[in-house]
Amino acid sequence: MSTVDTSPDTAGEAPWYTQDADAVVAALRSDRDRGLTAADAAQRLAEHGPNSIAAEKPPSTWQVALQQLADPMNIMLVAVAIISLFINQVSVGILVGALVVLNIVLGTRQELKAKASVDALAKMQIPQAKVVRDGSLVQVDATTLVPGDIVALEAGDIVPADGRIVRSATLETQEAALTGESAPIPKDAGALTDPDTTLGDRTDMVFQNTQVTRGTATVVITDTGMQTQMGQIASMLSAVKPAKSPLQRELDSLTGVLGWIAWGAVAIIIIAGLLRDQPLQSVILLGISMAISAIPTGMPSFVQAMLSYGSRQLAEHKAVVKNLTDVETLGATSAINSDKTGTLTMNEMTVESLYYRGEWFTVAGSGYEKTGEVRHVAGLPVPQFNQLALGLTLCSDATVSDDGAVIGDPTEAALVVLAAKLGSDAELTRAKFPRVAEVPFDSAYKFMGTFHEIPVEGVETLVGYVKGGPDVVLDRCSSVATMEGVVPIADRRDAILEANRSLSEQGLRVLAFAFRRFASDAPVADDPMAAVSDLTFVGLVGIIDPLRPSSKEAVRIAREAGIEVRMITGDHAITAAAIGAKLGLGDGAASGAEIQAMSDDELKAALPRLHMFGRVTPEDKLRLARLMQEQGAVVAMTGDAVNDAAALKQADIGVAMGSGSDVTKQAGKMILVDDNFGTLVTAVRLGRSIYEKIVSYVRFQMSQLFSLVLLFLVASIFGINSGVPLTPIMVLFLNFFVAIFPVIVILLDPVPDGIMLKPPRDPKKTIANPGAVTLWFIYGGLIFITTLVPLLIYPDLLNPENPSAPNVPVTMAFAVCALGSIFGGLVMRRDPESGLAAPIIDAVKWLSIPLALTVVAVEVPFMQRLVGTTSLSGDEWLTALGLALLVPVLIELEKWIRRARLRRRAAQA
Repeated sequence: MSTVDTSPDTAGEAPWYTQDADAVVAALRSDRDRGLTAADAAQRLAEHGPNSIAAEKPPSTWQVALQQLADPMNIMLVAVAIISLFINQVSVGILVGALVVLNIVLGTRQELKAKASVDALAKMQIPQAKVVRDGSLVQVDATTLVPGDIVALEAGDIVPADGRIVRSATLETQEAALTGESAPIPKDAGALTDPDTTLGDRTDMVFQNTQVTRGTATVVITDTGMQTQMGQIASMLSAVKPAKSPLQRELDSLTGVLGWIAWGAVAIIIIAGLLRDQPLQSVILLGISMAISAIPTGMPSFVQAMLSYGSRQLAEHKAVVKNLTDVETLGATSAINSDKTGTLTMNEMTVESLYYRGEWFTVAGSGYEKTGEVRHVAGLPVPQFNQLALGLTLCSDATVSDDGAVIGDPTEAALVVLAAKLGSDAELTRAKFPRVAEVPFDSAYKFMGTFHEIPVEGVETLVGYVKGGPDVVLDRCSSVATMEGVVPIADRRDAILEANRSLSEQGLRVLAFAFRRFASDAPVADDPMAAVSDLTFVGLVGIIDPLRPSSKEAVRIAREAGIEVRMITGDHAITAAAIGAKLGLGDGAASGAEIQAMSDDELKAALPRLHMFGRVTPEDKLRLARLMQEQGAVVAMTGDAVNDAAALKQADIGVAMGSGSDVTKQAGKMILVDDNFGTLVTAVRLGRSIYEKIVSYVRFQMSQLFSLVLLFLVASIFGINSGVPLTPIMVLFLNFFVAIFPVIVILLDPVPDGIMLKPPRDPKKTIANPGAVTLWFIYGGLIFITTLVPLLIYPDLLNPENPSAPNVPVTMAFAVCALGSIFGGLVMRRDPESGLAAPIIDAVKWLSIPLALTVVAVEVPFMQRLVGTTSLSGDEWLTALGLALLVPVLIELEKWIRRARLRRRAAQA
């Protein structure tokens, strides 16, 4: 048998859903009654491969570790460690080597937490399917299905592959996982005429991993494996390559600049030493001292620690991030693209409005909880809801337990809950009045009817109850029940149509209810369909997937923070617009078809005035995220369904819901455990705070680094202590036993008030912007000058012949540098706000530790031998303390001047 072409443009280049079912079966060379032969199925399996999703191969631990080792910062540190060992500076080499190992272990551990996104799709693969082979219905592994297989489906089944419906009875499928459509979709075998019909409207097709909620069907499989809609999502996931976070890109850039500074300074020092005819080993030692001073050896570890602290804070607020750098990305978020179903809404259908006997009612409560009341205009008589309650309970099949567990169609579940709010129990009512006949729901005629023996005024009466689309139900009605009694349909038709229009414009799904009484001997059971006529119209119910209670407030806070919030959903555009209006998203709605008709440039130009997108495909979501990123936005995308996965992976910060699919959890970079959109806003607030802390840390770290670079350059060029103002061990001590505590103070500083009233930071404005670099040089210059003073005022006490030998000027320089870093770290924790403002007690407690360590390093004998210091007199300590105190005083003075300028500019504006 020749290879079967299963592409959508087979047979006249028309998509499967536009072709007659028999034509599709014929094009796939199958038989609707006998299916494929075992031999045909085996051959096609060999040609097309298994019906499974290809999984991405995750990188090995060693691959990830090597990538971490290749980081420029770590490469520089490795070079320093090797050279240190080569010239017999074993302690220096071991310490620097340990730092490299720490950086690699921390980075590798975080990278390995992110598993391959597509693996989750493979886990979702359904293991069994009922298929017709050689004329018999057999159960096979779903992975062995091939195009042309005839598969039987019934309520409760998961669709094993994409297929064209051949025959169906009252079929509905739940496609929220694929399209975002919250309500089940009626399906039938009738071909569609429009070749551009969107995925959510292809009512003659079923799709892999969607669920059959009602009815039965026979389908012919058209696509398997990676050719299914799920497979195409997997392909998109594989094609989306994870990008570095804004912080990663900034730190990489900063590392490159520091590399040039460090090795340029080393080169200058080595050349100066050789020109002075210093011994080669001394010159190399001096170069190592310079390199350790110029390379921010602790930056990777400290940033990792700070981000880890942020991730723990997020976890406490029910937000889990996979990679530490994603904590900072949250703070840069300038646009949020949110899925609707299950994210902004509860994914629980709820009756919200009721038009009954010509009067309006509102229904309190949301979701599947049976609590809430039906409210009416004050002063008007409250009607009896008997006819409506009977229709709600008897003309439906779903059940809802008291704890909210649903079995059956979600829309019918909403009706059962409404009946409970009206005081009626569905199960008791159905047991009391069993069906004597029924017309099952079918998308062909869009209504359902059931017939029961009901006591009416003490007489057993056969009553039919009908629910369905308002247009089809109205066409079968001859009268209307009103508060005054039953009147002809012509008297109230316009009012009913206006009520239907009003409900539809609110984005509600509208169902109409009607009833008819029959003579007890009427032969309804012989032809139930014929009995669905001459009905009495009762009312309309408006059903919606309600907003989460926190969504509206979260949207308000996000917009106040300068973040553009857009809703992107598989529901119809009118529903999207109605929900968007309730959320306060702003104006502008578009359908998937409308944005597909736009070029990329046209869509970019339209984005500022578009905030709601309906009937979109997974490709549309991916495209929207990409175009926003091209415009410079840092995009967060929220979602809970498979159809969101590719866009989540594309976004700078993909946010999956905790109750969502495994696919979205793996594709996303953050998971909201409580499914609360408001948690995302809290996460953004914490992300902004963490970024501010990182900026403060980098300011402190670079100020210290520049002070040491200037110190070594000046000492080398002018021959101060043979170019060795501090020993390598002193520099390492400053970096690891002193600098770490100001970093802790920065880390634990509370989140500033009003942080969510500021606009998102501009990702183009890097940490190393001109203003920041200027401050680094100013603050670093202060520490440099104060550290240099002891070397200049006590030149006679230096030992140029043995610059590494302990002496008073070098020890004082070490003490001034340590104390200046401690005091400077206290005031540099905030900018431009004063670092001396409350709360300050905790900061002082932490900074007392490096103060004590500095004294120990100078005065305790075994530490003197280790660090290379000597004891200082009281006057020498006072001199060192006075010099160090100049650093915070002058920094606070500079910030005061800067704040005054900002206030003047604000007043002028």
